[in-house]
Amino acid sequence: MPRAVKFSRYGGPEVLEVVEVPRPEAGPGEVLVRVVVAGVNPGEAGIRQGVFADMWPAVFPEGQGNDFAGWVAELGDGVSEFAVDDEVIGYLPRRAQADYVVSHVGLLAPKPADISWEAAAPLSAVGVTAWAAVDAVEPTAGDTVVVSGAAGGVGSLAVQLARLRGATVIGTAGPHNADFLRSLGVVPVEHGPGLADRLKAAAPDGIDAFVDTFGQGNVDIAIALGVPPHRINTLADGRAVARHGVRSRAQEDVFTPQLVAELAELVSKGQLTVTVSQVYPLEQVQEAYRQVQQRHTRGKIVLSLVPPDDRPAPAARLHTL
Repeated sequence: MPRAVKFSRYGGPEVLEVVEVPRPEAGPGEVLVRVVVAGVNPGEAGIRQGVFADMWPAVFPEGQGNDFAGWVAELGDGVSEFAVDDEVIGYLPRRAQADYVVSHVGLLAPKPADISWEAAAPLSAVGVTAWAAVDAVEPTAGDTVVVSGAAGGVGSLAVQLARLRGATVIGTAGPHNADFLRSLGVVPVEHGPGLADRLKAAAPDGIDAFVDTFGQGNVDIAIALGVPPHRINTLADGRAVARHGVRSRAQEDVFTPQLVAELAELVSKGQLTVTVSQVYPLEQVQEAYRQVQQRHTRGKIVLSLVPPDDRPAPAARLHTL
């Protein structure tokens, strides 16, 4: 029987269960996807904890996970955009952490064959979110841009996207991530008390734009350093949006399969690197969320639903799993 991650009450990672479910069927205009890798994101933990119950109430037993990569296992009626066995990247809120998912064909992007499943799966969530946040502050050549939480899943992509636009990028993170940020062409600055003074020292000519992925007062620091509100985008401080009039563009504001495909092409060309720090088997989903909720992860954590040794070559997939 296929498996899926479910939870039947709000709570911590301990409420998550891997249960057997019927294999879904693709309807008209849909495809059935065999999921290989699914992402693990902090926002999903908030939904499971009930933090967003007023906006996005759970329907128990609720599924979990948003972003995934897999191959097409079955076509619904009228589908001509993909063929069985095509590799795809998708985004399905609260459904992605399952062996099989059904997606409308218009929500899927092709996965380049030369990028790994682990690198592909996060692109529809953290990749698109990073693009939205960077695009919102409109960096151009010669700008100095600060990204908070620069070593995290969104931050590590945002710094690269800002650099691709010609900006000099300063990334705030813990000291243990300094060398990692340097490897991405980023000037590392340690977060924590005294951050404003360290940013002044790192950018003596001023800061043009600020992407906040972490919250905890980063927007207030950006305002105090003279960054115009319209060139600040926060993904983690809703109160600062109301207080200062800064921007808060995120994944849901810009998502299209075409954008996912463009990001995947950047990865394929070696212009964008997706850092995956840990890969957990589906059965260890609770531990994966305990890790991601600490907010100290470098890059991404993902779940593997098909172990690497069991991933058949395309020609063999029709007769496997």
